[in-house]
Amino acid sequence: MKNKYDAIKSIKEIKRNKYNLIRNSNSSLIHEKIKSNVKSALNILLNKYHDEGKYIGIYWPLKGEVDIRFIKEINNQKVALPSSSKTKGITYHHWSNNQLEIDSNSIPAPIGEEAINPNNISILFVPAIAIDQEGYRLGYGGGYFDRLRQKDLWFSIPSFVVISNNCISKKPLPRERWDVPFNGWISEKGLHQIEATK
Repeated sequence: MKNKYDAIKSIKEIKRNKYNLIRNSNSSLIHEKIKSNVKSALNILLNKYHDEGKYIGIYWPLKGEVDIRFIKEINNQKVALPSSSKTKGITYHHWSNNQLEIDSNSIPAPIGEEAINPNNISILFVPAIAIDQEGYRLGYGGGYFDRLRQKDLWFSIPSFVVISNNCISKKPLPRERWDVPFNGWISEKGLHQIEATK
């Protein structure tokens, strides 16, 4: 008989497969609309949360994810990219013009740069396979962002998922005790901030 943990894990896997198919069917038009909304949301969020000289944490896009690397080109914005390590979890590093290296999950990352203290990051943008109305994200199953955001300093950084509207679940997604909600999302319908986490 499956224990509760295994049951949640297998439900997450089913949801992951379902939303991956939905996400991969999105047109480039949807991606372009989301990118445009990320640009608009960035102005709102920078005014609300950003301190001069701090970083914005973004991500290197994988298949199906919206490419928001253009943020690096906006007003010489200081941008941080994550590096994931199976032993150390996620660290964020300054994205300079130096060559990126491949991290332990085969994602390009500025591994050679020093890790950034969370006090120096004002906003995080994170990809997801799905998110629910309460801000609980369904990722790839590695638990990297949940482990990171369980730490108070990281949890205090306003964090938003970049996602298409068809991957926002109306029903609560399966969650485990270590899952941590996000502050909202940006989709082709715009910026949505969750009241409880503001």
